[in-house]
Amino acid sequence: MAASVSRVLSAGSNVLLGQRASLLAKKCRNFHVSILTNSANNANSANFVSAPSSLDAMKEEEVIMRETVAKMAKAKIQPLVRKMDEVSHMDSSVLSALFENGLMGIEIPADYGGTNSTFFSSILVIEELAKVDPSVSVLCDIQNTLINTLLMKYGTEEQKKKYLPRLATDMVGSFCLSEPQSGSDAFSLKTVAVRDGDHFILNGSKMWISNAEQAGMFLVMANAKPTDGYKGITCFLIDRDSPGLSVGKKEDKLGLRASSTCAIHFDNVKVPVSSILGKFGHGYKYAISMLNEGRIGIAAQMIGLAQGCFDATVPYTMERKQFGKRVWDFQAMQHQIAQIACKIEAARLMVYNAARLKEEGRPFVKQAGMAKYYTAEVAAETTSKCIEWMGGVGFTKDYPVEKFYRDCKIGTIYEGTSNIQLNTIAKFVESEFKNR
Repeated sequence: MAASVSRVLSAGSNVLLGQRASLLAKKCRNFHVSILTNSANNANSANFVSAPSSLDAMKEEEVIMRETVAKMAKAKIQPLVRKMDEVSHMDSSVLSALFENGLMGIEIPADYGGTNSTFFSSILVIEELAKVDPSVSVLCDIQNTLINTLLMKYGTEEQKKKYLPRLATDMVGSFCLSEPQSGSDAFSLKTVAVRDGDHFILNGSKMWISNAEQAGMFLVMANAKPTDGYKGITCFLIDRDSPGLSVGKKEDKLGLRASSTCAIHFDNVKVPVSSILGKFGHGYKYAISMLNEGRIGIAAQMIGLAQGCFDATVPYTMERKQFGKRVWDFQAMQHQIAQIACKIEAARLMVYNAARLKEEGRPFVKQAGMAKYYTAEVAAETTSKCIEWMGGVGFTKDYPVEKFYRDCKIGTIYEGTSNIQLNTIAKFVESEFKNR
């Protein structure tokens, strides 16, 4: 009897388990269908991606772009780096190489003579150039992430036809925002634009303007309605040969010496109303938007700089011998080098993540600020350590390490200081905790 009952209970249990398993399977199928349906419905949403992959995964065209730029930089730029730094001037052959290889119009559509590539490709180019010379990298960065992007986003068709083909092939652009009394407080600028019929008359001065020496056109932020405060700031497209526009003295800088940084003066410069970029009074919005994107570019520059310095140093530690063995063979050295390698890798992934988020149209401002802040810190630590690892020769100009050390300092200053980045990050952190 007991055995029979056991068999009955066992059979009943099996039936029950079978029913439960069937029900569970059905629920799983329904859940799976629900997930698939939601994914399909949210294919264009900011919350889902169709095929997640590693942060450093690249398309074939991106790999080709990176490798091509690396080869070009080694062949065309590297032999000139020391001389350009000494004379504080960008060699014309370097500019020619950038244009000839399509690196000054990376995202510009082919219809306008551009390379018709992507923002992420621009980031890769900036990183690769910085491994050889950060001065060349920043010139390319400003052209692609600020000048070209602003024109493509907000320019009229007439403005695009006038400037984009030139910017892609033979003209450098320059972004004019900072002033003597307007640095981190960017919207307290004093340059004004007064309406005079179908023109505006610009007066004022800009400071710390990158690419000013080579620029053929300037994107100038000026207040066209001071009574409205920063909401009067408007962006104007101004040609270099405009009467009343003059380029001031070139700054004698600590680093990035081949990159020109000058003052720009406007003395009754007459600009047609048709030269307003975008909408009247929206200049401050455009500046904020572009600087957020530009910070990813500067982060790419910093990580390229750090990697370039690291690559120039580690082989030396594997060749130099002290106390009968290679400097590399001391465990303390290996640990220091390993720590820096980890930080460079982490910083690079932060840059790539911010770039992918921007490219996908997802929120990226916090990640851009974090990437810009952290890469500047990593670049500073890397270059300092590299000099120490090389010893006395690292302190000389016979090796590129001391130049990387000088070049990296600007990373904590331009495109928003490190403290400004921390302010931005803190605002996001506060907002995230409030909304939990």
